[in-house]
Amino acid sequence: MDKHLIDDIKHVSLSLFNKNFFGVYHGSISARISSSSFLINSKETILDEVLEESLVKLDCQKRDYRWSTANADVHIHEHIYETLPNAKYVSYTMPPYATAFSLKHGKVSPRDYYGQKVLGEVVVYDPKNIDDWMERAPYEIEQFFQKHDANLLLIKGFGVICYDRDIIEMAKKVSILENSCRLLALSANL
Repeated sequence: MDKHLIDDIKHVSLSLFNKNFFGVYHGSISARISSSSFLINSKETILDEVLEESLVKLDCQKRDYRWSTANADVHIHEHIYETLPNAKYVSYTMPPYATAFSLKHGKVSPRDYYGQKVLGEVVVYDPKNIDDWMERAPYEIEQFFQKHDANLLLIKGFGVICYDRDIIEMAKKVSILENSCRLLALSANL
């Protein structure tokens, strides 16, 4: 595996974990290796300490035993990579303020400078029936990204799916969304 790629994933994963965007065994991060293969954290990975052994290399055209060791979000990542050629990195995070904000609002309209300039208005996607959400998620998330000019999706009560060509930009967008939601929550009490 590419050491530089692993170091990038390790660095960003630790940062997202330290910001409480990942939990212990909660969340996922991946990187495209080729048109049909990608790396993703295994289901046993604690995301504050990603090692080469924590990552699973998967080939979308060849299902083998490794797919069963991958994170539960693997099919979301797979569908994004298969349909969005600009996706080099994908993450699933659950930032607390953004996720909490999604429970009561249909969109995020940032009032802070970076939220407005970088994100603009962010639609909150409502998955409706949570009982079968994980089966529908790969298809509905992919369709959302194909229909909208966005690479970040805030899902009601679920968290944030984000993709980008640059891993730092991906993490930055999640962080800006979280900060905007935090500022909206704090300003509501003023």
